[in-house]
Amino acid sequence: MLQRLEINEIIKLIQSEKTFEAIVSDGSFQIKINRYLPYCCTAIHDGSSLRSNLKEKIALDEYSRWYEEDPFTGEFINSMPITIVGLDSRYEYDLNRNPDECIFEEAWGKKIWKKKLTPKERLASKRKHANYYKVIHALIEKLEELFDGCLVYDFHSYNYQRWDRKVPLFNLGTEKVDTKKFKPTIENWRKELSKIKLQDIENTTAVNDVFYGKGYNLEYITKNFKNTLVLATEIKKVYCNELTGEVYPKIVKDLQKKLKKAILNNADKFSQNKTNWKHKGVAKLLDNKLDDNILKADKTLYRLLKNFELLAYVNPNNTNTEKRKFFKSKYVEEPNFKYSPIRINPYELKQALSNIRIQDISDVTIRHLYESVVNSYFDKIDLLSSLGTSKFLYNSLRYFGRPSKKDLQNAQYILHLPPIGGEPKRAPTLGTEEAIQTFRDSLINYGLESKIELSNKVISQVMVLNSKKTIQFRPDAKFTRTEINALVEHEIGVHMVTTTNSNIQQLKIFNLGLPVNTMTQEGLAILSEYLSGNITMKRLKKLAYRVIIVDMMCNGADFIECFNFLHNNHISDSNEAFNIVTRIFRGGGFTKDYLYLSGFVKILRYWENDINLEPLLVGKTSLSFYNTINEMIEREMIEKPKYITQSFTNPKIENNSDIYQYIFSGLK
Repeated sequence: MLQRLEINEIIKLIQSEKTFEAIVSDGSFQIKINRYLPYCCTAIHDGSSLRSNLKEKIALDEYSRWYEEDPFTGEFINSMPITIVGLDSRYEYDLNRNPDECIFEEAWGKKIWKKKLTPKERLASKRKHANYYKVIHALIEKLEELFDGCLVYDFHSYNYQRWDRKVPLFNLGTEKVDTKKFKPTIENWRKELSKIKLQDIENTTAVNDVFYGKGYNLEYITKNFKNTLVLATEIKKVYCNELTGEVYPKIVKDLQKKLKKAILNNADKFSQNKTNWKHKGVAKLLDNKLDDNILKADKTLYRLLKNFELLAYVNPNNTNTEKRKFFKSKYVEEPNFKYSPIRINPYELKQALSNIRIQDISDVTIRHLYESVVNSYFDKIDLLSSLGTSKFLYNSLRYFGRPSKKDLQNAQYILHLPPIGGEPKRAPTLGTEEAIQTFRDSLINYGLESKIELSNKVISQVMVLNSKKTIQFRPDAKFTRTEINALVEHEIGVHMVTTTNSNIQQLKIFNLGLPVNTMTQEGLAILSEYLSGNITMKRLKKLAYRVIIVDMMCNGADFIECFNFLHNNHISDSNEAFNIVTRIFRGGGFTKDYLYLSGFVKILRYWENDINLEPLLVGKTSLSFYNTINEMIEREMIEKPKYITQSFTNPKIENNSDIYQYIFSGLK
């Protein structure tokens, strides 16, 4: 619960440059200062409260008041570091009117009061009005003192169905500001607003169309502070049904996200040109404080999910037995894989996840990150709880998806490539003992610690268990020297590096993993094989086979059909063909393996375009949250990755055949 402070306490905190968040003791408005920056946001008509003694006197019902208030304008600015949000209804007193006219007798054609207000009641309302202006005065004064200038985003909303003409989505009122002095900032704000896209809603952004910026909030600040610009911005109420009061949450969230971006871009331009603020990067215009709601959500999420390791359950515990039966039957008897019992109660775990107060996270970008992770775990819980049943494939499709037309084209393209000159068809093989020693040497070289153990449950040659910080080897695995070198970069250089980096973070969400992080993590890992000079055509074709087999399975082919297709047409080694098909059919149909190739193509394009990959190494990340991760690093909410994949900093692609650059240019 927010602290309640007297007006003089708030002003003292501002004058001493303290950060704080509080509600004024009389409950009239809420103020948040998480960092002192050359801009702030106000939503003075967001509130709907009335003093108890006025409720019996007012002639308007709750809906009628809501209709002319500016609901959700406070939420639109909730991500920003300095905000003031009005909590009282504008019908009690209107902060956008001057003190003498701030109490309505009639408004928008309606009589406001059933009984006349007493002088004492009017005085109480006017005192609240005056208190707001004492605080806004102190705040702007401090911001001008610190930065030589200030920008105020003054948000309102308006009903549009009363107009008999087309009216703008955003209206900027500038009649009472110095348009000559602040022209670049005003024009930039208009452009930023006009770039906002909402699904099925036309965006026309206008200046002085339906409103002209004549409110008292703007007038007071402009009159008293010459180096401060107030951008009075009206938003058409497309985020709710103004006739019924029904709210559209998706549009509210979209506006939150897109207004945040627009404000940051505009505030950055203003700050660079009109203030002494010289930091680079818009993220510097946000606070760098991990609020308690983020920490609480993160802690609970980690407590619930830290032992949730999907891969540990999905690997069958009778692979070798079923393989022997399958081979003995001459490939006609389908394996019947068995799995260890799952140790979670799906319903209780989902219920516990639903109870996490993600909605209390004020920053829309970070809230979206946590919402996405929780939603992804709902899918993963469904996936795990359907292990070994026909529903598993459906749940896998829902979470991982299936190969796209482009993925299939890339796979076919690779499968049609001829052998690479210089790559041996046969090479001496080494056992797990030699591989483990190379892994141990690499761990020392990276400065990492990890358990290494043998496990018959591993279907691939090697696997990293994130939650146990363990590398597991299949006891009978055989490797060429190039395969070992590639796997070292893949498993230690990426998977163990990201595991270790995620353990260092205060926020554990990057240890649990962002949604469908498989594509990004495996994409990074395959890239590391290439950059370390250990990519081979055999490896690429294995990735392509996985795409083809996943697609065949999704189209209804069974284990036997897929095995025979692979064994008869592409892979003479029955063990290798069995392992590929088993990876995809385990659990009941595990489609994730197609993501290795598509992830590699996406990450490769990032690398080719000189986009910094290091933010993706902070933990189990996803490309779709690249900008969020960067923002959190710049805001010092998370640490930069301590350990970096060595092949990213010191690539040795010259050790690969030159032909690979040409081959990769053909991937879509």
